[in-house]
Amino acid sequence: MKTTVIFCLLSLVLCGYSQTSDTQYAMPLSDVIKDIEERYGVTIRDPEKLIPGKTITYARWRYRVDVEQTLSNVLTTVDLAAQKEGDLKYKLKKYQYHRTSVEEGREKLDYLSGLYHDQATWESRKAELRPCLFKALQLDPLPKSPGTKPIISNRRKKEGYTIENIAIETLPGLYVCGSIYRPLKIKGKAPVILCPNGHAPTGRYNADVQKRCAMFARMGAITINYDLFAYGESLLQFKPEDHRRSLASAIQALNSIRILDYLTSLPEADGNQIAITGASGGGSHTMLITVLDDRIKVSAPVVMLSCYFYGGCPCESGMPIHLCGNGTSNVELAAMAAPRPQLVVSDGGDWSDHVPTIEYPFLKTIYGYYNKAENVENAHFPDEGHDYALSKRIPVYRFMAMHLGLDITKSLNKAGETDESACGTEEEKEMKVFGEKGELLPANAIRSFKELEKVFNEAVMAVALPE
Repeated sequence: MKTTVIFCLLSLVLCGYSQTSDTQYAMPLSDVIKDIEERYGVTIRDPEKLIPGKTITYARWRYRVDVEQTLSNVLTTVDLAAQKEGDLKYKLKKYQYHRTSVEEGREKLDYLSGLYHDQATWESRKAELRPCLFKALQLDPLPKSPGTKPIISNRRKKEGYTIENIAIETLPGLYVCGSIYRPLKIKGKAPVILCPNGHAPTGRYNADVQKRCAMFARMGAITINYDLFAYGESLLQFKPEDHRRSLASAIQALNSIRILDYLTSLPEADGNQIAITGASGGGSHTMLITVLDDRIKVSAPVVMLSCYFYGGCPCESGMPIHLCGNGTSNVELAAMAAPRPQLVVSDGGDWSDHVPTIEYPFLKTIYGYYNKAENVENAHFPDEGHDYALSKRIPVYRFMAMHLGLDITKSLNKAGETDESACGTEEEKEMKVFGEKGELLPANAIRSFKELEKVFNEAVMAVALPE
């Protein structure tokens, strides 16, 4: 028994030195982590149980004097990363391709800034990026619209505006649902505002979205909010987990383009006065659609612009749009709106925390190429977090009124303060197109993600290879 114990202890002592190039100096990740903890005097947690079953080749050759560089060298080989939790304390997490450090984000912007120095060189960069974005989204060529009439139902009259539910067939059997808010009285033609949703659990039924759309309508704009893919009524066709598939990014872009096609076809809509605003994932979408569709004249991405974060959902970063042009970023995409008016809303509680000092100056420079630096603004809330609260809606109301010719007084009370009391909220059942339980979903509706992939590929091929 004693001999066996001695042998086992000796094996443990020698195991780290028994590896050679013949075995690629391989060690189990569990042993590597213990070794790093002892060598650098740190503690490393693995709450998600990411260690088991992983092996690191050339393990100790990856060590450096700095523990964080060591962790980076070791963990990136198995698509993991270490998050600092405190002094000498770290937590293992999955590698996040969509996030870098602030300093890396700044360095990327510095590199991009060196690619252009005036309007001509910037336009050349845009000409390189824009077609690549369509290709990356698999929307080149753009699938044809099914050409069916929208399904519109349940018109409600409110204080200064109306609401009706709408479903638009964007591919055969694929429907995007939303709510259209209209001014109660339209003189001439009204501006149009798209309000794509972020990842709030209640989606377009969220109170702040409803109030925002109602206020825009009271101020004189035809406004629409609509479901994310596999959110809201889209769940009648797909599972919640389908939202985190990369194709969601393409479908959401296509949905917005089709919605815009419909709204601009309305005789009372002003096709030259179109805006878009959304928060979080809706902010990512705001920036992307502004690049893809020149019909967008005014944009207001909220709590999303960042040099070091690309969006944690595959519906934002799941398709390789950020690899275009040998690497781009959301900041460069936002800059492609220039010289069209753009308000960037940011805060100190998320990844938009550095906008005033990093991202906004970059945008100012690009807008300056057109002598339109005044067309880009930043409303920063250093003591607030990740939301589209009233404090953030107020500057957006002002910005949209200024650039779309809306009546800002409709948003104010007698004391001159923003007042949303006339902007009511509704229960989900009132906002649904296909009935409270989906009983009105059309018979041709797609019922699975597999069906969607087939329909999407057929629609793209039909345009790419016409008969």
